[in-house]
Amino acid sequence: MFGRLETSADARIPTAIRVQSETPLHYTRTAILLHWIAALLIACNFVLGLSMVDLPFGPQKFRWYGWHKWTGITVFLVTLLRLLWRTAYPAPPAVAMPDWQRKAARATHLLLYGLMLVIPLSGWLYSSATGVSVVYLGLVPLPDLVSKDKALAEVLKAVHVTLNFTLLALVFVHTGAAFKHHLVDRDGVLVRMVPFLRRSA
Repeated sequence: MFGRLETSADARIPTAIRVQSETPLHYTRTAILLHWIAALLIACNFVLGLSMVDLPFGPQKFRWYGWHKWTGITVFLVTLLRLLWRTAYPAPPAVAMPDWQRKAARATHLLLYGLMLVIPLSGWLYSSATGVSVVYLGLVPLPDLVSKDKALAEVLKAVHVTLNFTLLALVFVHTGAAFKHHLVDRDGVLVRMVPFLRRSA
């Protein structure tokens, strides 16, 4: 009896309202975890990449280069996992904002995802061109993507560095926009990705 009444009552609720009530307002815990893992890895790898260049030739430099490559490949894998998760669990609906901001946010996200995939590949290509194979975590040898070529290695190095600084610039834009939404607009954008802010709110 009660089941029939509930079904009848649900039928009278407009579809748009039912869909809206069922749409998650925040990212899933897995999406949040993958986001911050990627952010931490990127920050650490950028600092590592800058620091290792000036090291004197020796075992420590080789070790740091190895860590840099492993971290880059891990960022690539985490990004793939994030994209796969996103297909199953779409992002929550965008908050109200001007159309240009919505388009800019979408473009920034697409560029960030693209760079998180392309940068590790450019590093892998660069390493292959120098004749140094990548052995992920020191356990899994990865195939060389190109043959050893000194001239190509120089080009790939420049591409890799340029892409990394482009990513850094986008990260600053992304972070600045998130804080602007939280502190100025107060529209809950940052809250969806930072659990402790959600609890305090």
